[in-house]
Amino acid sequence: MSPAPPAAPAPHTPDPVPAAGRVTVVGIGADGWEGLPAASQEALRGAGTLIGGARQLALLPAECAGERVPWPSPLRPAVPGLLAAHAGREVCVLASGDPMFHGIGRTLAEVLGEAGAAPPRVLPHPSSVSYACARLGWPVEDTEVVTLVGRPLAGLTAALHDGRRLLVLSAGAETPAQVAGLLCERGFGPTRMRVLEQLGGPRERQYEGTAEGWPPAASDPTDPLNVIALDCVRAPGALRLAAAPGLPDDAYEHDGQLTKRHIRAATLAALAPAPGELLWDVGGGSGSIGIEWMRTHRTCRAVAVERDAVRAERIARNADALGVPALRVVTGPAPQALAGLPTPDAVFIGGGLTAPGLLEACWAALPPGGRLVANTVTLESEALLADWYRRHGGDLVRLAVAHAVPVGGFTGWRQAMPVTQWSVTKTDAPSGPPPTPSAPGDAQ
Repeated sequence: MSPAPPAAPAPHTPDPVPAAGRVTVVGIGADGWEGLPAASQEALRGAGTLIGGARQLALLPAECAGERVPWPSPLRPAVPGLLAAHAGREVCVLASGDPMFHGIGRTLAEVLGEAGAAPPRVLPHPSSVSYACARLGWPVEDTEVVTLVGRPLAGLTAALHDGRRLLVLSAGAETPAQVAGLLCERGFGPTRMRVLEQLGGPRERQYEGTAEGWPPAASDPTDPLNVIALDCVRAPGALRLAAAPGLPDDAYEHDGQLTKRHIRAATLAALAPAPGELLWDVGGGSGSIGIEWMRTHRTCRAVAVERDAVRAERIARNADALGVPALRVVTGPAPQALAGLPTPDAVFIGGGLTAPGLLEACWAALPPGGRLVANTVTLESEALLADWYRRHGGDLVRLAVAHAVPVGGFTGWRQAMPVTQWSVTKTDAPSGPPPTPSAPGDAQ
């Protein structure tokens, strides 16, 4: 009898997660152990491993006898290995307030889901937002929340509008002063700021002032555990930035390479951004299309591709100034610089249309249902767009804008260069020429 063949090597699998045990996430507030309900206390007493920040772990009494493990930094990449190291145990993770509201609960749910494990059991505590709204008399559902925990300060800019109420989740004791500085830079110096510290705990405190007068003269050092309430007031004469596309041209730093306001608004309408979608802004110029795409919704993403390094740096500054610091800027010529980028939901081509292979590369990258919009002012690029329109359909339009200007003692029109725009949605259907429109008087 021939010997049995050797066993095949076991396939590689992702880091395991606790299988015999379970992962429970317990929300805890500034009121510590005494503020926890019985179910949360019971879970913590029975855990073999307790994971959390040093401040949170210090709130637990000695009767919680599990091994105490502080979070490493950076946190997200370490989570799978950390859970694997404690597989088989009852693991309790401590989180501030409601773990599923800008908290560790989301990260754990994603990690466990990727490993095919059950989601964590979550035992929430009232969030700092619930406490703050209760103290301020603000309806929670009408209050926008911006977190600066692990996020750039510039992200707050997009939420600033005259008369709006905001709650800002602080990254630490220095955040209120940083927020005050940003408000003054962005023309919101008169904004009323209230800092609420240690909400729900025995050392709860609240103090206030205006951004331009920060810090208040009588205020003590800020506690790291704080939330900032803003009643936004725009200073007289400060630039108004609307939520809709078509920001004023002078909102941008530029060298003339800028899609002008009226054309920009029409272009964003053709691109039709939706929450969570990704845009390629090819030939970024000053970054205006990608920036205003991202300003339509906090989950919209964009990559600006610009061959000129000076302009690429300018795009990043504009994105920061207009509240979308997460805009990704890629420096290099297209189509070469497009290699390796994530699949877009929409592509805008604002320059370089005649570069060999550019339109082909952008079209190939789009999935069915993706949109492509291209603008040009030159005859050569217009001829190229007319050919693609013949083959793929869509809409080919010419956009002309004229501005009223003084003419002696009168007023006349000054025409800007007309812009030819082709917009199309990619389908699974075979490409071909668009249908010939009916002539006037043809039977319908």
